[in-house]
Amino acid sequence: MTASIVTIGDEILIGQIIDTNSSYIAKALDKIGIETTEMFSISDDENHIVSTFNKLQNNVDIVIITGGLGPTKDDVTKKTFCAYFEDTLINNDEVLNHVTELIEGFYKRPISQINKDQALVPSKAKVLFNKVGTAPGMWMEKENTVFISLPGVPYEMKYLIDEEIIPALVKKFERPYIIHKTIMTYGKGESLLAEEIEDWENNLPSFIKLAYLPSPGRVRLRLTARGKDEQILKIAIEVEVEKLQKIIPNDIVGFDDDEPIEKIVGNLLKDKKMTLATAESCTGGKIAQLITSIPGASSYFKGGLVTYATETKISLLGIDSNLIEKYSVVSKEVVQEMAQSVQRILKTDFAIATTGNAGPLKGDSDVEMGTVFISISTPNQVIVEEFNFGQPREKVIDRSVNKALEILYKEILKN
Repeated sequence: MTASIVTIGDEILIGQIIDTNSSYIAKALDKIGIETTEMFSISDDENHIVSTFNKLQNNVDIVIITGGLGPTKDDVTKKTFCAYFEDTLINNDEVLNHVTELIEGFYKRPISQINKDQALVPSKAKVLFNKVGTAPGMWMEKENTVFISLPGVPYEMKYLIDEEIIPALVKKFERPYIIHKTIMTYGKGESLLAEEIEDWENNLPSFIKLAYLPSPGRVRLRLTARGKDEQILKIAIEVEVEKLQKIIPNDIVGFDDDEPIEKIVGNLLKDKKMTLATAESCTGGKIAQLITSIPGASSYFKGGLVTYATETKISLLGIDSNLIEKYSVVSKEVVQEMAQSVQRILKTDFAIATTGNAGPLKGDSDVEMGTVFISISTPNQVIVEEFNFGQPREKVIDRSVNKALEILYKEILKN
């Protein structure tokens, strides 16, 4: 089964807002075995909408549209639905009562004609009642394609997808199973990883596909199996994962997109009842930001210092100015002192420190641009590693953050 997702709105096309609806819808469809083959963003224009519908008609099983259901004149989706399906708008009493109660009861103001018009729907449509907003969803069918129109407001769209659309699609269509398993790897680039697992990849069963999803410092390996027997697919995926773990045991740090490295590290610290602090220079607090993005991080993260300027390394961390003068602010010696100092100040089991020259200017050091020193201070020793992540600046910072968390992860496992 296939689906296309269409987002309507000039605000998307001019970059004013980011389309997050399509991602949410595609994930929801994937979970019930429906493959999204295309995503479109089009303007609030009747001709564009109709031409898109014509293109998709009978080429996919399902078309899900978001946006253009508001009460203002630039929202033309309902009008276009009527034109495409040769239908007329009628008033839906249930929707009108809901809108009236919301406007007059909750917002405490008189309902306007514009608000009342939210209750107008095509007469042939199955109305998808929107309890969390005023614009109802619409389900219409033409020949071999189901057209579903949803409001563009994300929380309203999510409600209708979860409560109305997915249950209805499960009931209406017989679908294959789609099983995903994502393996998180750190420390090796995509090409090197591909070389090491080439034989394993070439011998995957025909119904299992592998995708490489690289990002700075890490590569996610996503296995996808499709078929009619869910249990067979799950067993086959697990067999292949076990084989892979024997080939690259030191590179795999976790599974699934829901487990980023910062969450994996946090879980380890929590399980071991250990704590962490950070002292960041070139990464500018990004490591601390990632760590604290995980709920419950306060149980293991004591805090961090962003000692960006040389003088703050001296004043806040107590780094000896003679050490900086002798070795440079971007050096093995300084980053080691940074890690040990913040570990001592905040009384933690582990500490991360970073210093480097991210570019594009050299700053307080003459080291080559892209050079980064990362130190991990553990209960037993201090680790320092030197890297050159090249350019541009954003790449240097992102790779530094990921590499620091990767090294920390491996050190926590040893303790």
